[in-house]
Amino acid sequence: MKIAIAGYKGRMGQMLVRELESGAYPGLSFFGGTVSSDNPENLFDADAVIDFTTPEATRKHIWLAAKHHKPIVIGTTGMNEQDLNEMHDAAAECALLYSANMSVGVNLLAALVEQASSRLADFDIEILETHHRNKVDAPSGTALMLGKATGRSAAAIDRSGKRAAGTLGYAVQRGGDVAGEHSVSFFGTGERLELSHRAHDRSLFAKGAIRAAQWLTEKPHGFYSMRDMLGL
Repeated sequence: MKIAIAGYKGRMGQMLVRELESGAYPGLSFFGGTVSSDNPENLFDADAVIDFTTPEATRKHIWLAAKHHKPIVIGTTGMNEQDLNEMHDAAAECALLYSANMSVGVNLLAALVEQASSRLADFDIEILETHHRNKVDAPSGTALMLGKATGRSAAAIDRSGKRAAGTLGYAVQRGGDVAGEHSVSFFGTGERLELSHRAHDRSLFAKGAIRAAQWLTEKPHGFYSMRDMLGL
């Protein structure tokens, strides 16, 4: 199975190449990649494509995947609701898996957050995320994914500065070379529940994406997530 990497000279792209060339994936190989000056259509001669680029580039790649009916795994950050709708539309012609985070642990965390939120309706929820100093989006796509899993809207502050009970808030920290840390705290009266995940090595995102690409090639056209892959 040949896998192409969009943006293969970027930080995540290089990590994916190293993983594919590590010998840890019998039957898989690095087909080749593109940078912004290349013709992105070249990617789709491979059996599957992995894309960790920019929203602008990814918007082109999803429709090329649909045109060529090739599986594509998307881990690009900064995608918006319109982009998500377009992914669903393109997935009518290809197998497409999108996740704001390719970590197995983070996706299990999202499932646990969903369960906890449904049972702790009167608890306040606060999501704290920490990333390296060069992280662009804030809150991160992962924090927003966890927020979506709560099923609640971000808290509005009234004129007195108070927040309504049972609402959701975000806190962001940036610094150093932190790969990614996410904590979801449920604050009740007299008790607090905390669920968290810490990424110690960014290679775990590459491993998750490659695992997703392997899984996706066996699937019919449609839109998938890491939680689908994990059966969560």
